[in-house]
Amino acid sequence: MNLRDIKKDIEYVISAFIDDCYIFASMRPSASDDELSKLFDEAIDLYNELRDRCVEKVEGSRKAQFNAIRKDLVIKTDALYNKLSEVVKATAKE
Repeated sequence: MNLRDIKKDIEYVISAFIDDCYIFASMRPSASDDELSKLFDEAIDLYNELRDRCVEKVEGSRKAQFNAIRKDLVIKTDALYNKLSEVVKATAKE
């Protein structure tokens, strides 16, 4: 595991989420733009946060640092997908 791989993982996962949001927005123009904008902002903030953590100097093992970043990536992206799911459900009721 190295810095390049973790950066690629972050970019891939976050961009996949943003793509899913764009696909949903294009399929459902009636979706709330405010809610989708908030999700985009959260995804971009998460991307920036994780990328910044990649280059931080830490005491101890880089491997442990990267494992923690990957874990946060999965947990926080899952939370974003749950929020997107709620937006989808709210739009489907309309």
